[in-house]
Amino acid sequence: MNKHIDGLGVRVCLLFVLAALLTGAQAPNPGATAEQRAQAWLAAFNSGDRTTLLEYLKANDPTRTEHIDDEMRFRQMTGGFDLEKVEESTPTHFVALLKEKGSDQFGRLTLNVEDEAPNKVTKFELWAIPRPAEFAIPRLSQPEAMEALKKDLEHDSAPDRFSGAALVGKDGKVVFEQAYGMADREKKIPNTVNTKFRIGSMNKMFTAVSILQLVQAGKIQLTDPLGKYLPDYANKNVATKVTIHELLTHTGGTGDFFGPEFDAHREELKTLQDYVKLYEKRDLKFDPGSKWEYSNYGFLLLGVVIEKVSGQSYYDYVQEHVFKPAGMESTGSLPENQTVADRSVGYMEPKPGTWEPNTNTLPYRGTSAGGGYSTVGDLFRFATALTEHKLLDAKHTDLLISGKVDTGRGGDKYAYGFFDSTENGMKCFGHGGGAPGMNGDLKICPEAGYVIAVLANLDPPAAQRVSDFVAARLPLK
Repeated sequence: MNKHIDGLGVRVCLLFVLAALLTGAQAPNPGATAEQRAQAWLAAFNSGDRTTLLEYLKANDPTRTEHIDDEMRFRQMTGGFDLEKVEESTPTHFVALLKEKGSDQFGRLTLNVEDEAPNKVTKFELWAIPRPAEFAIPRLSQPEAMEALKKDLEHDSAPDRFSGAALVGKDGKVVFEQAYGMADREKKIPNTVNTKFRIGSMNKMFTAVSILQLVQAGKIQLTDPLGKYLPDYANKNVATKVTIHELLTHTGGTGDFFGPEFDAHREELKTLQDYVKLYEKRDLKFDPGSKWEYSNYGFLLLGVVIEKVSGQSYYDYVQEHVFKPAGMESTGSLPENQTVADRSVGYMEPKPGTWEPNTNTLPYRGTSAGGGYSTVGDLFRFATALTEHKLLDAKHTDLLISGKVDTGRGGDKYAYGFFDSTENGMKCFGHGGGAPGMNGDLKICPEAGYVIAVLANLDPPAAQRVSDFVAARLPLK
């Protein structure tokens, strides 16, 4: 598993990929069709039995046997698949729609085999896709949706597919709030609705609000280049070409900071300036404005801009101008070496049923790109303050949340630190976050009057699935 999974990977299309699972594998039954091969894999996978799946892999693709634990984690995460529709089927080519048994997520399975015996498999892919319109989920009444959510959470928490807290608000009032699982497995401390969970990239919403506050105050212009605010930035190509607007929309070409360099210096990166010193000589990945590509480093730079313009540290600014006016008393980014009351332990699952704290993957502290902590109640208060214009006036709130750039994934557009999407008639904006041992999602749906906040101390997509589940069932009014 990649050490760092940003909120994008949790929020949009690709939730799972099994690519080339059987590529080049010898078929155990020469002459079998592509559809028969697909059905054989599905039966072995759905069995949930490690020995059965391992024997299947030995017979079909011995090189995959060393990844059996990955396959079993994937099986636990999905609950297996139902075959919903065959789209194409010839002796050598098979395409079908599958649905996860454990969620609403759909996938498209493609399997090809050679046209001559022994009919080796030449292609096997399984990609997550948006739910097809023909399989649209019927909207429920609010009480029905809340009952369905409760049953779904109880079902998922039993096999450890969910551990965290979920909140649903309607027109400024909480209508559902429950917690499940353990905040600390060693100390046997359960999660509560007041437990603080790490939120990953959800911090980007707070950063974007802060930038727009400074725009509203006339201290920042969205069309200005980065270099106007960071005149000493080492790479002048970045400083002169990338605008604040492009940083806010992930179109600046500034790239990520997670990777080998981050891993090597993780414990040394204690301030935003430490990140800049490490990465500021790096050039652009592409011409600013030419495409959309999620950039954690771009939002790190926005935090530095906030510090330069406001004269405060990023953390002090956000505390004073976002958290305090919103009434968010349980949200922050204190360093990991400081004790934070009621902060949960994040858990990774390197092997099915084996849980490890994510301690050795965490940065020193959260940044303007992500990594802080919050509660579902504080996220609800943030959403309420934003929609009631307690953080920005109506004009700048609309500027903040209105989609500007097509992400090319699932129909989502990116605004300023928020995704803007419409799914099955429900228009919402918000942001997710995820990394090993943490996942969260906030959906703000103003036309319907709903706010959905879900946080988990497990790997993605633990929280994302819950928020998607309830958003698909709530009434549109």
